[in-house]
Amino acid sequence: MELTVVDVPERSRYEARTPDGAAAGVLMYKMSDSMVVVTHTEVDDEWEGQGIGGRLVQGALDDMRGRGLHVLPICPFTKAWIERHPDYQDLLFGAPPSRVTD
Repeated sequence: MELTVVDVPERSRYEARTPDGAAAGVLMYKMSDSMVVVTHTEVDDEWEGQGIGGRLVQGALDDMRGRGLHVLPICPFTKAWIERHPDYQDLLFGAPPSRVTD
């Protein structure tokens, strides 16, 4: 299924939206100057078990990376997702800088 992950800053959350615009899931956050505290991730019951949560976290983290932000995951789902995806661990607040080069 096609999903779009969008930041909704006035509600302090990212939404995973279906093609008809419905929110299939949300990732809630608190923002500071250069850090985002991810507080909660939730997928609507109708969409559970279809990988929506992982796609939502990845889309949100990609956006945060593009904006030069660091992440402090309080949400257990987001924290576990980052632990399973080492290429996102450099986003963690307090993580050592990446030494990867091309």
